[in-house]
Amino acid sequence: MTATQGYLTRASKSMSKWSGWTFILPNFVGFAILTLVPVLVLFYMSFTEWNVFGGSEWIGLDNFTRLIADESFHTALFNTLYYAALHIPLTLLASLGLAMLLNTKLRGLAFFRTVAFFPYITSIVAVAVVWNMLFSPDMGVINQALRSIGISDPPGWTQSTAWAMPAVIIVGTWREAGYYMLLFLAGLQTVPKELYEAARTDGANAWQQFTNVTLPCLRPTTFFVVIILTIQSLKVFDLVLVMTNGGPGQSTLVLSQFIYNQGFVNNEFGYGASAAVVLVALALAVTIFQYLANKERETK
Repeated sequence: MTATQGYLTRASKSMSKWSGWTFILPNFVGFAILTLVPVLVLFYMSFTEWNVFGGSEWIGLDNFTRLIADESFHTALFNTLYYAALHIPLTLLASLGLAMLLNTKLRGLAFFRTVAFFPYITSIVAVAVVWNMLFSPDMGVINQALRSIGISDPPGWTQSTAWAMPAVIIVGTWREAGYYMLLFLAGLQTVPKELYEAARTDGANAWQQFTNVTLPCLRPTTFFVVIILTIQSLKVFDLVLVMTNGGPGQSTLVLSQFIYNQGFVNNEFGYGASAAVVLVALALAVTIFQYLANKERETK
């Protein structure tokens, strides 16, 4: 190779490297400005007394100490975990069931897939208004249907401290199942047909095909869905805000709304930031646990 050829080869490699950087640099810049810097500021604010009308004063761990003694924070944390514990499995089952149903050769399949996904892109305010009407204790369609089948004292739903959170969970599951259905549909369509044919040849019934072929092949998709669904469940905010505004009392107050109230209602940005740090740590801990559990299961 001549010196000229060597120079051209090095120049070509250098150009390829910089060309690659030009593609990924905008994403890195956007991440740094819109995500990394705000997160770093959040962690700093959590150790300060910072309000909108003045500067910040470093107070160390005082905000976190205050959180430990704050009953409203305890309630918000419990409600968040309560929502996630029911919303995650219900949405997982509903989305997988829809995906299995809509992965078959049905007439008008595209229409039904659109109908299943439509709630996810519908205005959250419109969703809340319609469902609050359906959940009305006296005039709502749901309670009228329950009375028609012999239940004389149906739940108060969003007007009851005991039933408000289940009502929010029902609406959250209905709204988000269509989105995760699409992810499962994509996973189902990658399962080789030969595996089902082999299972049928061995005499496997439909349930055995599902447990021994479908679920193992869907493991990467299921892991991704569970991670995203967990994070979304822990930071639920808009649905609670427009349906119940944290009520009745504090029966549906969640961490995201607690953070919002402290920062933008009470103007205590430092205290709100400390609660946000707890939420980030909770989501991170759950995600790491799920990752390690999935990795251990794959190695067996």
